[in-house]
Amino acid sequence: MQRFREWFSIRLAKNPGQIVLLAILFFNIVFLLLAAFIISRMSLTGTEHLGFLEAAYYTVTMILDAGCVSFVIEDIGPSNAVIAIVCLIIIIIGMISFTGAVIGYITNYISGFIENSNAGNHKLYISGHFVILNWNSRALEIVNDLIYSETVRKVVVLVPSDKEEVRRQIDECLFETVKRENDRIRKECGSMGRIKASLYYSKHKMKNGLTVIVREGDVFSSKQLHDISLEKAASVAILGNETNNSLTVKTLMQVSDITSSMDSSDNQRIIVEVTDDWTWDLVQKIIRSKQVDGKCNIVPIRVNQILGALMSQFSLMPELNTVYNELLSNKGATFYTTVTSFEDECEYIADSLSHNDHVIPLTVRKDKGSYFSYYMSDYETDKDRKKETQHKDIPIRLNRDYRIEKKKIIILGHNSKCKEIMDGFSSFVSEWGYKDTDEKLLSIAVIDNAKSLEKMNYYRDYPFVVETVAAELFDKDLITSSINKFMEMNDEDVSVLILSDDLVPDAETDADTLSNLVYVQDIINDKKEADPLFDVESIDVIAEINDPKNHDVVSSYSVKNVIISNRYISKMITQIGEKDAIFDFYQDILTFDTDTDGVYDSKEIYIKKADSFFTELPGESAAADLIRSLFHATYDPSLPVNRQNLAILLGYVKPGSGVVLFSGDQSETAVKLESGDKIIVFSNH
Repeated sequence: MQRFREWFSIRLAKNPGQIVLLAILFFNIVFLLLAAFIISRMSLTGTEHLGFLEAAYYTVTMILDAGCVSFVIEDIGPSNAVIAIVCLIIIIIGMISFTGAVIGYITNYISGFIENSNAGNHKLYISGHFVILNWNSRALEIVNDLIYSETVRKVVVLVPSDKEEVRRQIDECLFETVKRENDRIRKECGSMGRIKASLYYSKHKMKNGLTVIVREGDVFSSKQLHDISLEKAASVAILGNETNNSLTVKTLMQVSDITSSMDSSDNQRIIVEVTDDWTWDLVQKIIRSKQVDGKCNIVPIRVNQILGALMSQFSLMPELNTVYNELLSNKGATFYTTVTSFEDECEYIADSLSHNDHVIPLTVRKDKGSYFSYYMSDYETDKDRKKETQHKDIPIRLNRDYRIEKKKIIILGHNSKCKEIMDGFSSFVSEWGYKDTDEKLLSIAVIDNAKSLEKMNYYRDYPFVVETVAAELFDKDLITSSINKFMEMNDEDVSVLILSDDLVPDAETDADTLSNLVYVQDIINDKKEADPLFDVESIDVIAEINDPKNHDVVSSYSVKNVIISNRYISKMITQIGEKDAIFDFYQDILTFDTDTDGVYDSKEIYIKKADSFFTELPGESAAADLIRSLFHATYDPSLPVNRQNLAILLGYVKPGSGVVLFSGDQSETAVKLESGDKIIVFSNH
């Protein structure tokens, strides 16, 4: 008896629902047998002919339908009063114990199942999906960019709290994206006839084919990670906590343990955000211990370093903001990579340009024993196109002594990436700076509050910072006079980089950017009023914001280059999640060479003035012919690969018209470069 009581107590504690179900079944079986026995043994009129099995059958029918009592009692009168009362008692008790209890249990079970489904307590049987662990300011952009993906159709998000709020944000964001794209398509077919426009819209209409499942739970729980089928995911993005990087390390340890096991899918990609050196060192140790080639590939992304490099490049060449905004997304012209049989990049580029006008080949890199080709196109499958066409050689007259023009930059404000931004400028000066002369290629003035300047040691470690001005945000006169003074000292075009403090409370997000933007716009307006011929485009304003909702406000001040910092990291994570080999390529193009001595290891995207790059502008031609001719003009077969300075044309910039990136069939795209235009080139130097 004691052992039974212990067993019963344990089962009741572990699974009370199971005990209740067993009790209901046991009671109803006993009651059914007892009722059948009573009816068959009463030997009253109308029941003397019933056997036990017949009595059991009619007992069940009476419980389910009280009208079936007529099968037991043929004539309900004084002589059958006792059996009638017995049947009524059986019906009442049966309706409570059988019909009521069973229906109640099943209803409760269904309700519990629905609640568990909503709470995410059941296991997801899913594979090939994109998993996002944690939620930060970059997460929403990752989901939004995946809607353009050709391969990712399923996304699972596991957040520690606020599941409904996350789900609401995702729904609103995807709805706005689809609406915006469809509005654009409607404008494209506005000049068409009704039938043609209807057919065009139906063909190109964007639909949200992305399935997003949001779950709330513990990202450190092995069970909950298995419940979202982490071991079967194609990619996992571990997003950094805004305040605690130790949680990132803890999450990576749990994830890497699951994805490196033998029963996990092959070639899983684990992308982890890193914002400090301590986390970076620990992540490297985890990679050394847990990364298994062919099973899981861990890709750590140094968020601040990448954003710092991007902002420095945008300040030097503002048009790059538009270029990268498209190339780092799944929409329009995009970077792709694939395994290749070519080991020499010059051979690969020449071969690709000779028979494929839908692809712009870029380079070849070796990674983990395999060679990968990198190219730019609209779709990944464009690499498989073959087209034998007659290409026309375009006379190319290069300026062999070309040097990038001097750069003048004003930086207003600060963020958590100031050091990384300065490191980007340092590498630029190292590659392009004048040798054996005191002449400066880059001159920067920083205007910020005294506390932030002191934190950066007033930028004394950076010789290209020629002036620092300590000014609070409300010191309008000091800020504007300092900007005007720096502009008047330089004849060259000036870039103004306005930084947004990313460590302020949410209510103050981008407030400093908006204030500084008003000051700069006021200066531009004053110059325009004083001199109607003043070239407004001689001042490039690059404004950083952290909240995408402020984009329209900033753009209304005629700012062409609005940098939504988090969006770039999100786009990069999205692309790495589909093709991890592209990460090293991104690191390369965001880093200038140092101590080159004529050897150029890294490649970058440059915006170069066409008048300076060519001694004579090429005539009008097809884009495919111009790309091919420029490549052959810069390729020197006598030089080794590391001393080549290949130039691959990606597009061009026309003043007042904006950036044009080549896409689609380049043989059908006409290009005519004019004085004042700039070219977008992928090159070593």
